[in-house]
Amino acid sequence: MSMNMKNIDVHALGKVAVLMGGRSSEREVSLMSGQGVLDALRSQGVDAHAFDPAQQSLDALKKQGFDRCFIALHGRFGEDGTVQGALELLGIPYTGSGVMASSIAMDKVMTKRIWRFEGLPTPDWRMVGSAQETSQAFAALGAPMIVKPARDGSSMGLTKVTDAGQCAQAYALAAQYDEEVLCEQFIAGDETTCAVLGSGSGAAALPVIRIEAPGGNYDYQNKYFTDTTQYHCPSGLPADEEVCIQQIVEKAFRTLGCRGWGRADVMIRKSDRQPFLLEINTSPGMTSHSLVPMAARAQAMSYEQLCLTILAAAALDNTSPQEPAI
Repeated sequence: MSMNMKNIDVHALGKVAVLMGGRSSEREVSLMSGQGVLDALRSQGVDAHAFDPAQQSLDALKKQGFDRCFIALHGRFGEDGTVQGALELLGIPYTGSGVMASSIAMDKVMTKRIWRFEGLPTPDWRMVGSAQETSQAFAALGAPMIVKPARDGSSMGLTKVTDAGQCAQAYALAAQYDEEVLCEQFIAGDETTCAVLGSGSGAAALPVIRIEAPGGNYDYQNKYFTDTTQYHCPSGLPADEEVCIQQIVEKAFRTLGCRGWGRADVMIRKSDRQPFLLEINTSPGMTSHSLVPMAARAQAMSYEQLCLTILAAAALDNTSPQEPAI
């Protein structure tokens, strides 16, 4: 699944742009991810440079002679297929999923529709366009209910609704981030996440991470800026549950046509231990708090090795990965 760093000719990777920052609501986290990746690649001798699409036009990548891009952008204009499409037109290979998979995965509702069609478990949901429809969704889905933007990440604009009186405020908050708002049945139980490396039949899950956040509230603050959230890797789950989650996540990854790397969030329902897919990230965080590096470490892969492995698999849609010289 992974490459040995000794077999990667870093010079063959060429001049590398680490795309970070951008214009999404997750700019702050992206800058932290990008700096970590940049430092790691440079420490291994890669000719890597920071590139913020919010400050430079993407066509500057061609003018400045970049050979490939490591996408460390999160959210809109970075993880949603737009940057991927621009890089396709420029002919510059990039890390992670292609245009279609990135676009679908960014839209939680489209993702859930495909997973449901393919028989993969995901919580029941309703799309809403008003506070009144949010109240109707609450009546249908029951309490608690999660209200969140359909196309934003890092738990931005998310509310756990336990009372009908909260629906209007929850809708208003989510609508600040996206005109499409998703109401989702809350699954009570263990919160886990599982990363995938590779593409096609070679895509394989890393060890599962079990998350314990203060008060069960794994929000933006607890994801990135507190030290009280506990991450268990090894997960401590029964071996058969861990394998089941890995298999479901691998199928979820392939079903959307993802490639390179990604990370899916999975809830395990306490009542019957049934796993439910929540969403998949095609450009996961790479900060000091991030979970893909943590899972990689559990499999004896360093942060630097992870970054090189992801970078070496950079590709364009409909072409084979741009493997470095060995």
